[in-house]
Amino acid sequence: MSARITAITSGKGGVGKTFLSANLAAALARQGQRVLVLDADLGLANLDVVLNLFPKITLHDVFTGKNQLEEALVPAPGGFTVMLAGSGMVEYSRLTPEVRDQLLDVIQKVRPRFDRILLDTGAGISDVVLYTVSLADEVLVVATPEPTSLTDAYATIKVLATTQGRRDIRLLVNQVTRPGEGRTIRGQLQQVVDRYVTPSLDSPVKLEFVAEVPIDSAVRDAVKRRQLLLECYPGSPAAQAVSAAATRLIDA
Repeated sequence: MSARITAITSGKGGVGKTFLSANLAAALARQGQRVLVLDADLGLANLDVVLNLFPKITLHDVFTGKNQLEEALVPAPGGFTVMLAGSGMVEYSRLTPEVRDQLLDVIQKVRPRFDRILLDTGAGISDVVLYTVSLADEVLVVATPEPTSLTDAYATIKVLATTQGRRDIRLLVNQVTRPGEGRTIRGQLQQVVDRYVTPSLDSPVKLEFVAEVPIDSAVRDAVKRRQLLLECYPGSPAAQAVSAAATRLIDA
């Protein structure tokens, strides 16, 4: 069996995508899954910051042939494995044939060892992001209730539906202020997609609501401490919501 690959992406930055990737991985690991988080934000990687890791060997070293793939697989707090990109890799912010081949090669090599691989992509719809997402079995779009985030989430969904033939796209709404807000947002996005995207396609695009994660002071504190929310505040509302999201991903 090889790993199921989930790309975690967003239309705009600053929606908590990397923080959620790390905590989802911890929640999946708690449910007995062997999980790898691959930091696929090749230009502006920050998974190491979220997890307070100081990697000696990164994806950059593997790409350049300086180190073996094995050496770049780092155990993370929370019981999962990470492969870190190393930030400021300007040469990887453009999708060259080399970057394509190297990324594909790395994923094919690690896939048999895990149950689930989370690709923490960059934000937006650059070539690198779209190519990374194309390697995944499923896509989880992270949005917040902010109008700019929703506009960018819609743009991402539209591009994935039209260029990659995605018809089932998962949605996680972060930083909600009241219960039910995430489902409402999913309904609004679905209406816009039905109206403006689906008519030009062969079959409808379905947005599947995975979870809403509430605004929670515990999140801010965990980020400041550079710790996993699930480790330092496992009973917090946000941690419980992330755990529920992990269960949904497994059951899907």
